[in-house]
Amino acid sequence: MTDKPSGLFHRDRSWHPAALTPPYKTSVKRSPAAAPISMPSTLSEDTGPVFTRDILGPQDADLIHNFASEGQSAIGPRIIVYGRVLDENGRGIPNALVEVWQANAGGRYRHKKESYLAPLDPNFGGCGRVITDEHGNYEFHTIQPGPYPWPNGPNDWRPAHIHFSIFGASFGQRLITQMYFEGDPMIWQCPIVGTIPSREAIETLVAALDMRRTVPMDARAYKFDIVLRGVRQTMFENRMEGL
Repeated sequence: MTDKPSGLFHRDRSWHPAALTPPYKTSVKRSPAAAPISMPSTLSEDTGPVFTRDILGPQDADLIHNFASEGQSAIGPRIIVYGRVLDENGRGIPNALVEVWQANAGGRYRHKKESYLAPLDPNFGGCGRVITDEHGNYEFHTIQPGPYPWPNGPNDWRPAHIHFSIFGASFGQRLITQMYFEGDPMIWQCPIVGTIPSREAIETLVAALDMRRTVPMDARAYKFDIVLRGVRQTMFENRMEGL
């Protein structure tokens, strides 16, 4: 059962980090100065947008090749990332738009303001998208991104991660999050991850290595399920997305 007339589950805000977390320095300037105001959602926010597969290109879910020159591919360990987009009751959400972006294998983004000295990969753009099937399943192929330094403290590094943006059945189910990789020791040293209040919550952001889905001599596989809204919602560090 949901607790909103719209059918959307209320989020448990105690499950998420506080907006103001000084060890994560940029949170100081972007955190709200006053208490949030709860406002009822509108019909358009509860029912739209609607995405169809005709918006997808033939290689949108293949980051290894979708920016590469003919006959070339991105450099780095090849991986498959797959999972399901779910609601609070564990039901798959069909036709959800899943967009991803990431650094290359050296830890560098293709962005004009990127300052890390690692080289760009000319055959890697770092972004892609997919729409979930009728059971909420998604899958894309990419390379494992590298860690990179960032100007938070004197020697802070981000663990390897992939950014996700998900539109569920409505704007009210919008979620922006990050996926980390099982076994990465840098997860537990990251100031952003450190804002999350419990280890259980952090582990919802860690994708499990799944050797059963590995393609021999080609790509390892990582499984990452995403929950939209409710007390089990997959989180994004110290920022509340959606309604």
